Amino acid sequence: MVDLRAKPYNLSEEDVAWVESTIASMTDEEKVGQLFWQLTASQEEDYLKELVQKYHVGGCRYNGMPGAKVLAQNKILQKYAKIPVFIACNPENGGNGVCSDGTFVSSQVKIGATGKQEYARTMGSISGAQIAATGCNMAFAPVVDICYNWECEEVLFRSYGNDPKMVAQMGKAYMDGIHEHAGVASCAKHFPGNGQDYRDAHMSNNVNHFGYEDWMASYGYVYKTLIDGGLPAIMGGHILMPEYMAELYPDITPEQLRPATLCPEIMTGLLRDKLGFNGMVVTDASHMVGMTNQMKRKDMLPAAINAGCDMFLFFNDPQEDYDTMLDAYRTGIISQARMVEALTRILGLKAAMGLNKKSKEELCPAEEDLAAVLNNPEFKAASGKISKDALTLVKYKQKDVLPLSPEKTKRIMIVSVKGSDGPMAALMAMAMGGRAPQKTPAEKLRDRLIEKGFDAFIYVSPLEKMMAEMKAGKPFSLNLYFAGKNAISDFVAGQDLVITLFNVASGHPTFGMSKGGGEIPWYVHELPVVGISVNKPTMLADCPMLQTYINAYDSNDNTMDALVDALLTGPEAFPGSDPIDSYCGMIDTHM
Repeated sequence: MVDLRAKPYNLSEEDVAWVESTIASMTDEEKVGQLFWQLTASQEEDYLKELVQKYHVGGCRYNGMPGAKVLAQNKILQKYAKIPVFIACNPENGGNGVCSDGTFVSSQVKIGATGKQEYARTMGSISGAQIAATGCNMAFAPVVDICYNWECEEVLFRSYGNDPKMVAQMGKAYMDGIHEHAGVASCAKHFPGNGQDYRDAHMSNNVNHFGYEDWMASYGYVYKTLIDGGLPAIMGGHILMPEYMAELYPDITPEQLRPATLCPEIMTGLLRDKLGFNGMVVTDASHMVGMTNQMKRKDMLPAAINAGCDMFLFFNDPQEDYDTMLDAYRTGIISQARMVEALTRILGLKAAMGLNKKSKEELCPAEEDLAAVLNNPEFKAASGKISKDALTLVKYKQKDVLPLSPEKTKRIMIVSVKGSDGPMAALMAMAMGGRAPQKTPAEKLRDRLIEKGFDAFIYVSPLEKMMAEMKAGKPFSLNLYFAGKNAISDFVAGQDLVITLFNVASGHPTFGMSKGGGEIPWYVHELPVVGISVNKPTMLADCPMLQTYINAYDSNDNTMDALVDALLTGPEAFPGSDPIDSYCGMIDTHM
């Protein structure tokens, strides 16, 4: 059932013999362990040794930490492993997904805005170099989901766009960049394709609504492009396909539907039989509700393997999950044939990566080489080029607004619009408490405009003034809340132009109730207003009245430099093309 001599393995007879003899010599415990990935909870040697010697795990992933710590962890894992371990990371935006001091290159949607495949390949190549330098060997990337639904925030930043052809080309370019580095494999995600349902599979069900014909023309086209190009691994998503399943079984009920990771018709019938994928499949994380809400966990683990997934991503409780899978194998719930097939793909990929021919000491590089790869100046320069080429002037109806100049609009008010901070944002802020405070995007923009000769300032709302007074010990004054409602002539006299600067990562903006203040750009017919998003690129849905709207995609220093230069140059300095429909499918955003 597995052809190790064909793509993506292309193994020699010697390597095929290694795979077959290794499987034949394995104990039940070792076979079952190879099916698991674990997210490491510690870098202590005893803990890591237990993972590979007691549970015999086939793969590991880890949370973000400096590259030196990643490398030290990986040396320990490979030192004690009987069979070399897959060690994966999430370099979706570059080497910063490998380690905390790795090189951020770009979000995928930002590269999509440039339309340049060479940037996707560059990001893959930088990621691959930093993966190899830290002793990792697999990228859980690229994301090849298609952003059909602007409300699908799980995909919005992580997709190259809403055009299957571009997603396929960009995804393959990234994969090719990864594969420039020997011993590093790419694992595309999330099969059969996210981007239609606004819900996040981490917290709910997720649905791909296409039937077979539409799926093959979109997501199927993307995956076939990568498979034909030698894609070695795929991550299965917890994604339902009701239309496709209804075509197979017209009488199927909603209760009978299962996400791809638990559905043989999708993971085997569609991926293996229809697309001809010969590589290795791993599930998406098994703590996600899109999977856990389907059945008891003791049934879920073997069901994923029987559906066609070769590896299972993450223990819940290591001993419990390991024992569950071992019992399923010994009692025949997982057949001998299915176990051998999964192991053949797992070990076949390890052989294709050359892991079987390296000594334990050779599986990870030398520490002295790491700094040069992490601090490569060419890598660091890559993001600046992308930032300039990605700037997207999505909407431009006030044709005389750009270019900005101190002579025309000297006084610029910057209204900083944020999203609501959830518990995770608060937790991350606490975790970063020891770091030096960073300038906000509004402060970065203000300072750069002042350097160019503008009188730029950041708007302070009545609510912010009221909170400041209360913190200073002054009594609560509701009058301040209503103070923003002044004569239009007074408001207009305060500035020549307004920049509404959106720094919203998810959800909707938090404007506050300004009662006529400056937070919401109600005044687009009173003053020239330029809307700029330095984060989520769908802000027109919340401020459709904006006549000029720009997507910059992030607020990194090189992005802010490029943005200000473009604002002072004119419309021609915004070369990016909207990759996702930033008008959000709404009629009023075009007004």
